[in-house]
Amino acid sequence: MNRWPLMSGGAARTGQQDRPGKWAHVNQAPRSLLTAVALALVLLAADIPCRDAAASPRKRKLPPDLTEILSRMNDSAKNLKTVSADLEYTKVTVLVDDKSTETGRIFYRKSKNPEILIDITKPEAKTVLFKKNKAEIYMPKINQVQEYNLEERSSLVEQFLLLGFGTETDKLRKDYDVKFVTEEDMDGDTTAVLELTPRSESTTAQLSKIHLWVSEESWLPVQQKFFQPGGDYFVARYTAVKVNRQLPPSTFEISAAKGAKRVKMN
Repeated sequence: MNRWPLMSGGAARTGQQDRPGKWAHVNQAPRSLLTAVALALVLLAADIPCRDAAASPRKRKLPPDLTEILSRMNDSAKNLKTVSADLEYTKVTVLVDDKSTETGRIFYRKSKNPEILIDITKPEAKTVLFKKNKAEIYMPKINQVQEYNLEERSSLVEQFLLLGFGTETDKLRKDYDVKFVTEEDMDGDTTAVLELTPRSESTTAQLSKIHLWVSEESWLPVQQKFFQPGGDYFVARYTAVKVNRQLPPSTFEISAAKGAKRVKMN
C-alpha cells in the first residue's frame, strides 16, 4: 500500500498501466510526523475491501474464532508480495457533521522497506509516495514536491496505513489488543470484523480504536475504520484488489513536471 492524499491540482503525469494519469497538490502540510501518518490514513480512508476476483461469500454455520482468523491472516501475509486496488477515503468530522470523500488508486510492494504509492483522482488529483523511509507529496498546482524524512517513524506507515496488508499476526497482537466482533457481508463478500485497541499510550492519544473488516476469501482487509478520541473517524475502502501482480519499479516514482521545486519539510 504508496501516496498520501495531501495534494490537489490537475497536472498530468505519465502513468503506468494501472495508474491514474493526474495528480494533485497538498491542501495542507502535516504539522507533525504522527499527523502525517494519520493523514496517510485520513487521506486514504479507513474502510478497505480487498478482493482479487469475484467470489460468492462463504456462509458458515458458526463464525470463525479469533485464533482461526489470525492464523489465516498470517498465512495470507506470508504469501503477499504486491497489492493494487481502487481506494475510497472518507473523513468524518462529527462535531460539524462534515463528510469528505476522495477516490483513487493505491499500490503497495511488500519488502523490508515497503513502497507505497497513492493516486487520488477525485475530487482533486493528488500524489503521495512512501519509499526508503521518505514521504513525498507532489502538488502540481504549484509544481512542488514536499519531502518528509520518516526514518524514525517508518514503522508507523506499516502500523497504520498498511494495517492488515502483509502484517503478521504476532506483530498485530504486539501493537494491539485484538477482538473478534462479528461477521458482516460487504459487497457480496463475507468478512470477519475485528476490533483493534492500541496498546501504546502515544497511539491511543491519536487513535482510540480501529475496526478491521477482513475478507474470508482472501484474508486481507476489505475495510478499515480509524476512530479518534474526539469521535471523528476516517475510513479507507479498497475494491478491485489485485494481489501479487508484477508492478514495475516506475510504479513507485513521482513524475513531476519540468522545473518542479523540491522542499524538505523536516
